[in-house]
Amino acid sequence: MDGRGAAGAVGLVLARQRRLLGAEPFFMEFIAGIEERLAENDMSVLLHLVTGREAELAAYRRWAERHLVDVVVVVNPAEGDERPAALRGLGLPAVVAGTPDPDPGTPTVRADQASPVREALARLLDLGHRDIARVTGPEELIHTRARTEALVDGCRAAGLADPVLVEGDYSAEAGARLTGELLGRADPPTAILYDNDVMAVAGLDAARSLGVPVPDRLSMVAWDDSTLCRLATPALTTMSVDVYQYGVSVAESVLERASGLPVAERWSPTAHLVQRDSTGPAPLDG
Repeated sequence: MDGRGAAGAVGLVLARQRRLLGAEPFFMEFIAGIEERLAENDMSVLLHLVTGREAELAAYRRWAERHLVDVVVVVNPAEGDERPAALRGLGLPAVVAGTPDPDPGTPTVRADQASPVREALARLLDLGHRDIARVTGPEELIHTRARTEALVDGCRAAGLADPVLVEGDYSAEAGARLTGELLGRADPPTAILYDNDVMAVAGLDAARSLGVPVPDRLSMVAWDDSTLCRLATPALTTMSVDVYQYGVSVAESVLERASGLPVAERWSPTAHLVQRDSTGPAPLDG
C-alpha cells in the first residue's frame, strides 16, 4: 500500500498562541519535515491553531464527522492526556510525538529528554557551576517533567542543592520576566537552562539590562538551536536537535498508520550540546 488514506491529509492541531508560532522556529521545521515525506505519497498536512484543549478536541470531532483527515499527529503530550483516548473514541487513527514512554494504545515516536539534560549539566559542572536554575515550559507537559527530573536527579547525584525551577510558557515575555526574577534573588544562579530558544534569547537581553555579564557572571543554555541563538550576542550554547528529521520520522509512522500497517518503533533524534559563547567558568565568588 502507498500510505495514502481516503482524505489524503494528516491533521495537526497546535494549542499555541499564534504570536509564539511565528517567533519560535521549532514547529515550522517540524512541519516541514512531515510535509516533505508526506508529499512523496501525495498527502498534505491540515494545520489548525487553537488556544486551548477544548478547542483542540472540538477540531478532532469536526474532522471525524467530515472525514477530513486520515491520521492525527498529537504533539506536546501531557500528564493524564485525554487526546489519544478521545481520538480512539472518534475512530481517528493517531500518532503521538515526543514522549519518552510510548502511549499504550497509540503508536508513539519517542524522544529522549533525559540524556541531553545530563550532558548539559555535566558541562556546567565541569565549568564549576553549583548554583543552577531552569526556566521550564508548562509543567503539565511530559517532556517538561522528564527534563526537570533529569536535572534534579543530576544535581542531587553531584551533591548539589536542587535547582531552582520557574515555569514559563515559551514566550519572550516569560523568558525576560523569569530571568529577572532569578537574577534578583539573594542567591542568584550562575547558570540557567531554558526550555526553548525564544525564552533564552529574551533572558539574555534581560541579563544585559540588569548589568549581569554573560558568560562572566551567568552562563546560559537554550533547548533548541536556531538562527536566534546563533546571532545572539554572545551566541547561545544550545541543546540542538534535528527537528526536520524528527518531522520525517513522525511522517513515516503516519504513513504506516494510514496504510493500516504495523507502526515501527521510532525515536526522535537526540539533542546534543553545541558549545558557544554564552557558557563559561563559574564566577569565583559564585
